[in-house]
Amino acid sequence: MGLVLPEVGFLSYLRDICTRHGALLIFDEVMTGFRLSLSGVQGIESVVPDLTTLGKIIGGGLPVGAFGGPRRIMEHLAPVGPVYQAGTLSGNPLALAAGLASIQLLEQSNPYNGLEESTHRIVQTLQVAFSNKGIPVKIPSCGSMFSVFFSDTDVNEYEDVLKTKSVWFKPFFHGALKRGVFVPPSAYETWFVSTAHDIDIIDKACEALAGTIANLEPEY
Repeated sequence: MGLVLPEVGFLSYLRDICTRHGALLIFDEVMTGFRLSLSGVQGIESVVPDLTTLGKIIGGGLPVGAFGGPRRIMEHLAPVGPVYQAGTLSGNPLALAAGLASIQLLEQSNPYNGLEESTHRIVQTLQVAFSNKGIPVKIPSCGSMFSVFFSDTDVNEYEDVLKTKSVWFKPFFHGALKRGVFVPPSAYETWFVSTAHDIDIIDKACEALAGTIANLEPEY
């Protein structure tokens, strides 16, 4: 449904209430793990879950996934514990070698500040262009992630997403594509900025997006 940010203190609240009731707190960091920081959202928010799930980032983009947590929980898994877990690609040496290389590269290059700056520049370009055109939007962002919601009210939950105005998305998508920018093909997806997007690419993207918005007409 796109990037819907938690309210300030929400993750800490979840940690507190799960601890109080003896429930496991699980963070799905498939999208955010290593993308926002080397320690994901939990590192940024200083909230430690009981279990974390991660996607193909740990394989450098190759097909693999993982979950993990403290010893007291993980020892419930076989062969030490009674819970059986296995997978065809579990521990695949090619994927894990690629994952280690990716993490080492992230540690050496520390691209996160640069990614956030590039993201902020695109978001600012979009906000100014939509404002000049008189089209209300909300563009929440975090690190190198953001979403564009065609709405005049804040988007805090799924019901808010459903109220967004879709008449603008189709012409926006195709207009940007004609100008050489392939934005996410759904109004309910998250945009990602990567290290492959250098300054020249960001400049060209901002120019193309601003030009697209200036010529937008709704499509009903």
